[in-house]
Amino acid sequence: QVQLVESGGGLVQIGGSLRLSCAASGRISSRLSMGWFRQVPGKEREFVARIGWSGAYTAYAAFVKGRFTISRDNDKNTMSLQMNSLEPEDTAVYYCAADPSFVTSRSDYWGQGTQVTVSS
Repeated sequence: QVQLVESGGGLVQIGGSLRLSCAASGRISSRLSMGWFRQVPGKEREFVARIGWSGAYTAYAAFVKGRFTISRDNDKNTMSLQMNSLEPEDTAVYYCAADPSFVTSRSDYWGQGTQVTVSS
C-alpha cells in the first residue's frame, strides 16, 4: 500500500500563487507515476498534471496553459505542483495520485485532497 498526503491548499486572490505538495509513504517504489487531479462539486474528477518516475516526463491539461509546474523529489518521496496566475476556475479540491504504471483517474492510490479557493 502507498499512502499519499497533500498539503499547501488555501485561499488565494486572482493572479496569486500556491504550491501544493504530496508526501508519499508506505510501500513506495520511486518508479511510481504520480499526478494531480481536481474536482468541484457535481463534476467528475479531472486531470491536471502527471509526472513520470524519473521526472523527465511531464504532461499537463490544456487549461493549465503554462501556469502550473509539476515536479518530484524521489529522495524525499514528495511531489509538488507550483500554481501561478490562479483563476477562479481553478477553485477545486486537488488530489494527489500515484500508480506503478501510468497515473489516471482510475489509479489505486489517492490522497485525501486539499482545497484550493481562488477569490475574485
